[in-house]
This record gives sequence, C-alpha cells and structure tokens, in this order.
Amino acid sequence: MTASATHTPAAGNIGTGRALRDQSLIATWVARHGASLVWVAPLLAITAVVQAWNMTGTPQRIDDEGTYTAQAWAIGHLGELTHYTYWYDHPPLGWIQIAGYTQLTGAWLRYPYAVDAAREAMVFFAVVSAALLFVLGRKLGLSRAGATVAGLLFALSPLAVQYHRTVYIDNVATPWLIAAFVFALSRRQQLAGFTAAAACLGVAVLSKETYLLALPFVAWIAIRRADPSTRRYALSVAGAVLAIIGGGYIMLAAVKGELLPRSGQVSLLDGITYQLGSRNASGSIFDPSSLASKAVSQWWDLDPVFIVFGSAAAVVGLFLRRVRPIAALLVFLLAMMFRPNGYLPVPYVIMLIPIGAVLVAYTAERAVIAVMGLGRRRVRARRAVGLTWLVACAAALVVAVPLWTVQLRGFFLADLDKPMQQAENWVGGNVPKSSRLLVDDAMWVDLVHDGFARDNVIWYYKLDTDGAVERQSPDGWRDSDYVVTTDSMRTGGTSSKDVHAAIANSSIVASFGTGDQEVDVRRIHSEGHTAARTEITRAADVRKTLGTQLARNPGLHATDEAASQLRAGQVDQRAILVLGQLLAAQTVRLDTFTPLPGETGQTFRRLVVHGTSTAATVRMQKTLQAMTGTFQPKRVLRSGDTLTITFSAIDPATTVVTSTP
Repeated sequence: MTASATHTPAAGNIGTGRALRDQSLIATWVARHGASLVWVAPLLAITAVVQAWNMTGTPQRIDDEGTYTAQAWAIGHLGELTHYTYWYDHPPLGWIQIAGYTQLTGAWLRYPYAVDAAREAMVFFAVVSAALLFVLGRKLGLSRAGATVAGLLFALSPLAVQYHRTVYIDNVATPWLIAAFVFALSRRQQLAGFTAAAACLGVAVLSKETYLLALPFVAWIAIRRADPSTRRYALSVAGAVLAIIGGGYIMLAAVKGELLPRSGQVSLLDGITYQLGSRNASGSIFDPSSLASKAVSQWWDLDPVFIVFGSAAAVVGLFLRRVRPIAALLVFLLAMMFRPNGYLPVPYVIMLIPIGAVLVAYTAERAVIAVMGLGRRRVRARRAVGLTWLVACAAALVVAVPLWTVQLRGFFLADLDKPMQQAENWVGGNVPKSSRLLVDDAMWVDLVHDGFARDNVIWYYKLDTDGAVERQSPDGWRDSDYVVTTDSMRTGGTSSKDVHAAIANSSIVASFGTGDQEVDVRRIHSEGHTAARTEITRAADVRKTLGTQLARNPGLHATDEAASQLRAGQVDQRAILVLGQLLAAQTVRLDTFTPLPGETGQTFRRLVVHGTSTAATVRMQKTLQAMTGTFQPKRVLRSGDTLTITFSAIDPATTVVTSTP
C-alpha cells in the first residue's frame, strides 16, 4: 500500500510534465510558424476550391487518365498491379498512391464514374504540392507574400488547372520532387535532410520516370549546401538511399522473373528500351503536323502568359545565385523539348509548372527589392534591371487577368465530360451485358462495374499489343460486338489495324456531343461493311413497305409528319408491327416520332400513342405488357390516355443495326 501511494503522485507528475512540455512545444511552433499559417491556409483553400470545382465536368476524360484510374482500381479490387498485363512502361508507385488515397478515403464510392474518384486524388496532390511550394519559396528566401504568389500561380494558371485536374501520375510525383528540393536546402541536420531528399526524389522517379531528369539539379543544391566537413558522408548516405529505392523496382522485376527479355514475356529491359529508344518520336515542335507541336500548341492555347513569363524567369534566374540550380533545371527541361527525335509526352509540362511558378515569384520579388534599394548593394544597374522586370511583370499581369478569367470560367462552368457520361449510360442501359466491347480506357472500370465481364471490356490499345487479349480474340476486331469511339481513339487508335478495321466496319447506333467531345457508340459488323450495308438497305426497304401500309390504315390517326416518317422507313420495324396489332382492336392516335437522346439519325424506337379514352389506353397497356419475345417493348408508360412505348435499342430479330452507316 505504501509503495502504491508513493509511486502514484510521481506518475502523475511525470504525465503533467509531459503535457506541459507538449503544450510548450505547440506554443513555440505556433509562435514560430503562425504568421506563415495565416498565408498558407487561404492558399490551400483556394487551391482546393479551384481544383475541385466542376472537376467532374471539365476537362473531358481522356484515355490516359482512364488507364491510371483502372490500374489504381485493379490494386484494390482485383488484387493485381494493373487491369492488364503489367509491362513496365511506367513504374507502378504513382497509381499505387492513387489507389491508397481512393481506398483510404472511400472515393470510389462517392462518384458514379471511376475517373472522378481519381480526380479527387489529384486535388489532394495539388494541395500538398501548393503547401510544399510555399515552403520551398521560404527556403529560397522569398517573403511569405512572395511564397504565396508562387503557390497562387501554381494553383490558378489555366495551364495548371487543366493538367492538375487530369489523372496523370506526374501530379503524384510533383509533391515528392518539391519535397526533395526542400530537404536538399536543409542547413541543420543535413544528413537527415539529404537522406530525406534522396528518398523523396526516389519516390518521385518511381511515380513517374521523367522526374529522374531532376537528379543532377537536386544533387547540385545538396553539394553546394553541404557542410565541407560532412559532405562526403552525407552525400554518400543519400546516394545509397536513392540507389536502394531505385533498386527496389529492379528487384520487383527480378522476383517476377521479368528482368531480362524472354520469349512471350514482358521484361523491365524491354520497357526501358521502349521508353528510351524504340518509342515513336514526337517530332519537332516546329513541325505543325508533329505530335510535339500539337502538345506545345495545346499548352500555349491554355496560358501563353505563364509559358512566356516562366521561361523568361528561368533565364533571369540563372543570374541569381540562390535559385540558379532550379532555374537551370527549368532551362534544361525546356531545352529537352527541342529534341527532333525525342518523345514529348503531353503531361511533360506538369513538371515545369511548379518550377516556373516559384521562379516568377522569386525574380519579381528580387526586382521589387532592387528598385526599392532594400538590398545591401544599391547599384543603379540593378535598379534599372529590377525596374525593367517589374514593368514586364505588370504587363504580364494586365494580359493574364482577362485571359485567366475567361479560361477559369470555362473550367468552372463547362460540362465537357457530358457526352462521355451519356455514352456510358446508353451502353449500360441498351447493350446486352454479354456483348464484347472495344472502349476508351476511361470507361473500362465503369463498364466492368456495370456488369460487363472483365474480359469482354477491351481497352482498344490492348487489342493487338497484349498477348492475353490477342489469345481471347483470335479473329481480331471481328470478335467484338461494339466499339465506343472517343477523340483519344480516333486520334491514337487508328495506328492499330484491328481498331481501324473495327471502326471502318461499324455503324453508329448512338452519338453524343460534337467536335473533340463527340463520343459514338458503334455496332461492329463482323461480316464486313459491304455485306452489312446490303442488309441495312434491305431492312430499310422492308420498313418502308410496312410503314406505307400502316399509314393507310383508316384506324390510325397520325400527324402528317408521323405518316411521312412511317412511309420513309424511319420507324423501327417492331414499332410498326405492334402498332398494327393495336389497330386491329381499336382506333389509335399517333404523335410525331422523336429520337431518344443520342439517337438522331437512327430509326425511331419510341412512339407516343393515345387511345379514344383512358379505359382504351389501359387496355392497350395491358396488351403490350402481355407481349413476350421479339416484339416485347422495353418500357410502357401511361399518363391518362397517353401511352409512351419504347423498344430496346438492339432488335433481337436481326444481327445488324438498321441505321444508316
């Protein structure tokens, strides 16, 4: 009892002491960083709002982000590294992090379309990047206001919004790269700082291999900042950490027996060879027809002001010692774009945006300091240069504000993804679940989730590039029933003979959107386009004959336009025959036929009829609901004496569509 009484107060004192120390540490931290939090909090809020507002509507989903989304989804739902054969085209850590975010936050359950869940993850990575960019600015000597400006440029540029919203693994790698620079700038505890920088850079590279280009410049900063007495040891440890992280990727391939090329098997060496040598070059950015020129044109259309001013800031930054390595990195990355035989990926610009943002903010602030004479050396030449740069900044601001306002308004209000959503919903509601589909990868997860067999939803790129898919499709495109074409497929898929043949030998059954946003659902004719066209013509003649006979029926009271539509063969054969059956028992009034959404130009499969009374309409409804087999309507809705009858999009009595090819 004495021992218990003796130790209890001591334990209580220890707990109280720890609590007081914790409170003291928190108070010290708040006192030290409270002013920064006042600037950072609004910055992060603005970044989150700008990235998230209407992110599901603009931009329209593209094939690449569908791929990264599907790979992230496969990790949590299929227990596999990708939804197809993993062939080492990119390290997997990028979509592994996306999978981690979506699984931990339940993002998959919050959205009807899988890519939107992955876009939420992009918002998270953008916010983290903005916070780290503020810290990097402060490490470089920027004031809190200047560091906030860098973050705002990173968040608000239309170029940034476009690509930060899109599901690219470059966005996942970006915060790790910024963190690597932050740690490389460490003054205290440099061993820990340089080790952390190496670890962050390693994660960035395993998220997107392009970020390996930053290695010499991170090393430059570390070497320049390192204490001479411990430089060799600290840098050696950091190098070893980076090597170990990179070696983990090699070990993954070795454990799977996929390190070196073998017949009928993917390999890491093949993936590296493809990325560095055998991949088709993007061409010169000076050639208007090249992929590189089109990529740069897309960037320019989004934000020419940021591109020009960021590039100029990189050149100016070469003359400022503190940011010289970062400026040299941006100049190097810009120079890489001019390789005539290299490959320039569209998301390449994502790596440039945070570097450009911090350089613009830094050079502008140095110009203010020079003009105001706040520096130690008050030299007229420095003031003249600073004044010139400030004038350039003011001019850029005048041009940027109206441009950004228009662009951001589009991001906040436009619904460019609507055609993709409509097409997916049409397929889900009208195409038999046993069908085999060639699709843009942006739809893959949604269609599998909707009930289509995984092996029957084929990412078009894999049709003739993945051995497993080729074995499932011995007859190539002929083994598929439908192809859903998007801009990605129309521009990138035609290099595949099978995809090109599938599109050429198909007919549109539903179409949504226009221009680059157009999405077409096409039914494939395995017998070939010529034979299908003959069958379509024959079916149209049958509809004309039946429709003409029906229009003459004295019991049918149709509008002039509806009668004309019947005689022209524009009405589904099932609708014509069902109307004839109803007319055998009573008089029917028929409204003008109108197409269902996306089906303009197709045969009309929805008809609106009226009975002579509500009781007569009820009798028609019961007759229709009692039908089975080929002529059974998909849906029969009654409102008073009005009956809306809809047939399925696919006529089970025919193997071809009855639309104009």
